[in-house]
Formats: sequence, structure tokens, C-alpha cells
Amino acid sequence: MVFLIVSFLALLAFSTAEYYLHRRRARRIPIRIHVNGTRGKSSVTRLIAAGLRCGGIRTVAKTTGTLPRIIDTDGLEIPIKRKAGANIIEQVKVFKFFTSRKPEAIVIECMAVNPEYQWICEHRFVNATVGVITNTRLDHILEMGPTLENVTRSLCNTLPHDGVAFTAEQNMFWMMRKEAEEVNCKLLRVNADSVTYLELGQFSYIEHADNVALALAVCEHYQVPREVALEGMYNAFPDPGALRVIEAEENGRVAQFINALAANDPMSTLAIWQKVKTLSTDLGTVSFMLNTRADRYDRTIQLLEMVRDNLTKEFDYFFLNGENLERVYNSLPDYGIDQAKAVKIGMATPVVTYDAIFDRIPNIGTVFAMGNVGKGGLDIATFFGQRRRVRKGVAAA
Repeated sequence: MVFLIVSFLALLAFSTAEYYLHRRRARRIPIRIHVNGTRGKSSVTRLIAAGLRCGGIRTVAKTTGTLPRIIDTDGLEIPIKRKAGANIIEQVKVFKFFTSRKPEAIVIECMAVNPEYQWICEHRFVNATVGVITNTRLDHILEMGPTLENVTRSLCNTLPHDGVAFTAEQNMFWMMRKEAEEVNCKLLRVNADSVTYLELGQFSYIEHADNVALALAVCEHYQVPREVALEGMYNAFPDPGALRVIEAEENGRVAQFINALAANDPMSTLAIWQKVKTLSTDLGTVSFMLNTRADRYDRTIQLLEMVRDNLTKEFDYFFLNGENLERVYNSLPDYGIDQAKAVKIGMATPVVTYDAIFDRIPNIGTVFAMGNVGKGGLDIATFFGQRRRVRKGVAAA
């Protein structure tokens, strides 16, 4: 019994000391930017860091998106290797690494989904000088839902008390502003229209105007000129899950692969498809590819409902990849999707999907990939990318 008590007290003393050291490390970094939101966190984190870096501010960043990365002061990427799953304590270790590089600024993506953990990430670990909430969408409803209002309140847990925050959210801004007022946070809304199509066209992938507008606003807040910040953003590495249009060709047949897997939520996914239709003069044979995860079946249902309500006449084939193959296939009639159009792939290797797509393209085809990056989604997108070139200079909304 005595041993247990002594061990507990020793652990408590160690934890207290480690937390105290962490707070000291954090305060040594004068600019701390915490990025939260439903969509675009990783992209915005990278864009802000690149803009500040090009503006002469010694900046490090951390993303937890498709592939978790630390981005050092030279823009070089260091993979984060996890022995187990993601844990918010990781942020303490990351700060220890950050301070070894003596940065003037850090840009860190919120890695928590649970509302309480989001609060802890901000008010115990980061203590941001500037907060960012990209947007609020109906996603992760098991943790933050069930309503959009619940999700919005949850994301607002990372608003810095007595600080400044930026958002590109329009519909739920009224609620975010109320939440910000309660913690004396000055919340500023940016407008995507402030970014021109010419500026967007300079990216080597499809970047969203909302993301760029947010990043530019934060860089401007720290006196980085717009042209300088944009130069840094153009030259930065995008997130592996960034939206791309990949053109592949086999025996004279061409397939456009639209990687929208990182969108996840139905509203963002639908917006991307609508944008794709405005950018292409000939979609040809259209295939939707839904990549599913067993632990995110609620997301699968949301996407199927979105297809039922908006897109049932938009595709010729409906590819089913990932987990829960039979469950999803059997539910298709409930969402107005003809099972005769379904192509059952499951957890097969990427080449199986690649070949099955080209088997169904007589001349030109478009593949719209949605759902989840995990469980094979990223592997398929990577396979397409390795086979042929990425189309450059495409503007995005």
C-alpha cells in the first residue's frame, strides 16, 4: 500500500513538473497559432506556416491530417511515428521538439475531436496568440454532434481567451461570434472573394479560396505582405490529401481522378463535385468511388444521403471500396442507387480499382473519389498519381 502511495505521488510530481516545463517552453515562442475546424485544417496550417516563413519569421508547424507531419523552419517535413493511436499528449512532445529549433512562430493543427480534449489542447497546451477555425460542418457527429450547433460549440473550445481568431465560416458565424464574446476573443471573418482566380491558379493543386483567404489574413496580422505570403504558399508542399485532378491514360483512354477523399463531410464533398463540373468540358463516363471505414459508418450514411438527395443521376458507375462492402452494397436501394451500377471492390489492392475503372471507360472518364482517406483511399489516389501526371493550374472555389 505504501509503495502504491509513493508511486502515485512520484508520478504526480513528475507530471506537474513536466507540465510546468511545457508552459515555459510554450511562452518562449512569441507567436502561437492554433488551427481548428471541420475541413481544411491541414491545408491552412501549411499555408500559414509557408507564408510566415517566406516573410522572414522563423516558423515551425505540425499537421495531423492525412499523414501527420512536423514541418521545420526550412519547410522540410518530418514524419510523426506513433507506436499507438493519436493522443493529445503528443502535443507536449511536439512543443519540446519545437523549442529546440528556437522558432519565432508555431502553427499547430488541433488534433482533438472530443469537445473536452479540444478545450485542453488550447487552454492547457497551446495557449494560442491567434486562433483559426476554418469552418464548421456536420462531421464527427458521434463525438461533437448530433447537430451543427453542437459541432460549432465544440470547435469554439479552441478560441483563445482574450485573444484574436479568424474564420472563413459564413452560415454559423453568428453562433461563433457569441461564443467568442463569452471569452473576450476578437473573432474576424474572412471572405473567400478576396482571393482571385489568378492567385488560385498559381497553385499546383486545387486549393480552396477559403483556405487561402484565412492564411493570408493571419499572415497580414503578423505584417507579412500579401505577395510575399503567396510566394511562400505557392512553393510549399501541399498535404497528401490535397484536392487534385489526376489524369491517367491507358491505350488511348483517359481517366480524370478527382481526389476528394479528405473532404469527408457531405456538404464539402457536394461543393467539390459541383466545382469539378464547372472546370471540365467533358466528364465522359462518370464513376463515383465511395471509400468506407467500418468505424466511420455514420459518415458513409451521410454521404449516401447526399448522393440520394443531389446526385443520383450524375454517375454511370458507383464503386464501393474499403470496409463494410456487403453492408453498403445491400443498403444502396435505400438511397436511390441502382445496384446494377455498383462495382464491388472492397479492400483490394489499388491496381484492381485502377483496372476496373479503365475497363468501363470507352474513351474519356471521370472518377470522383469520396469518403475516407484511410483503409486504402490514399493508396488508390497515390497509385493514380504515380501512373500519370497531375494537372496543374486549375482554379478552385
